[in-house]
Amino acid sequence: MLAEFEVQAKERCAAWGGRLIEANGEPDHVHLLIELPPTAALAEFVNALKTGTSRRLRTIFAQELAGVYSKPVLWSRSYCVLSCGGTPLEIIKQYIQQQDRPDD
Repeated sequence: MLAEFEVQAKERCAAWGGRLIEANGEPDHVHLLIELPPTAALAEFVNALKTGTSRRLRTIFAQELAGVYSKPVLWSRSYCVLSCGGTPLEIIKQYIQQQDRPDD
């Protein structure tokens, strides 16, 4: 499921003129390193990302999710956005890659 999420997230980033640099997830959240143009409204982007990926994943994995997840949405309303500032991207990519990745 995480692999399909990455595909969907890349598509949504590209649609906003950005790119997904790195992605990984844990059972209850995901970590994304995304580059967006400075004109992108982050709250609107996150809403589009979460809405689009939720719809697509719930369609593709309907049978798998039916037994464990009965809500009409996949993501919670909350999110956290951090800027990278002067931190080298390789350090951030390593951090994301080292997250415990659940079995797909």
